[in-house]
Amino acid sequence: MDVCGKPLCYELLAKVGEGSYGAVYKARETGGKQRLLAVKKFSLRGLTAEAGIPAAMVREVALLRKMTYFDHPNIVKLLDASAVLMGSSLDLTLVLEYIDQDLSTYLSKVPASGLSHGSIKDVMQQLLRGLDFLHSNMVLHRDLKPENILVSSCGEVKIADFGLARMYTFNIALTPGVVTLWYRAPEVLLNSVYMSSVDMWSVGCIFAELLLLRPLFRGYTEVQQLQKIFEVMGLPSEEDWPKDSPIPYSASWGPKGSCDKLLQHVGPDENDLLSQCLAFRPSVRISAAKALLHPFFTKQ
Repeated sequence: MDVCGKPLCYELLAKVGEGSYGAVYKARETGGKQRLLAVKKFSLRGLTAEAGIPAAMVREVALLRKMTYFDHPNIVKLLDASAVLMGSSLDLTLVLEYIDQDLSTYLSKVPASGLSHGSIKDVMQQLLRGLDFLHSNMVLHRDLKPENILVSSCGEVKIADFGLARMYTFNIALTPGVVTLWYRAPEVLLNSVYMSSVDMWSVGCIFAELLLLRPLFRGYTEVQQLQKIFEVMGLPSEEDWPKDSPIPYSASWGPKGSCDKLLQHVGPDENDLLSQCLAFRPSVRISAAKALLHPFFTKQ
């Protein structure tokens, strides 16, 4: 049944992706609107009463259902969810609206001359509107990266994949192993307390990637990722180092001092917004709502 209670039938057309729990298929609705659909099929074997269904799956379904009722244009829509439990096996199926490509694929098609200012502004505005909506509803995405941002052939941008997302409240204990390494905020790398500002760091990394056509920080271990950040940003002061981090401050991490101009070939508005998204201290990092009011978007 779909979220409106009507039957939703479809035929699978092709497998388009695979993850740790299952696969994603392109499908077409049979009857009705004949829409293209994205079908995520999770298959779990050997479930025990003690372990139960993985929390990430439960959260993804619950959050997608919650988001669907609000019908935000920049959040992917859940159309149907079903679960079949047989003994110790669970088959969970999510049916979502189908979008042609993700941002990673979109960027791979951009000519070497780069994206236009208007295209970057449009993608960023839609991404920030979606994220502002999530944060306004107390939802952390926790895994923003180009592969989890969908871009339709009409230029619609939608945030997808809520497998690591969760609701948050003050002083909640959040797990450190979130966000793909290249888009992971320093406070997460340092095993410190974090909040919605981790998503804004990821947005800053994505913004830089739209400008550069390559990831800004490419580390392959957590330590190397921190070093890559400090090479570009400069080493923060010891006062700005999170007090609750088990990793001690050391001058050997990288060159000291802040960098006023992160990217040499772009204008002052781009650099200012980027530096506010990539502020080392989470408390001074710009919010999605404030970012949408930045001169980069408001100047004609």
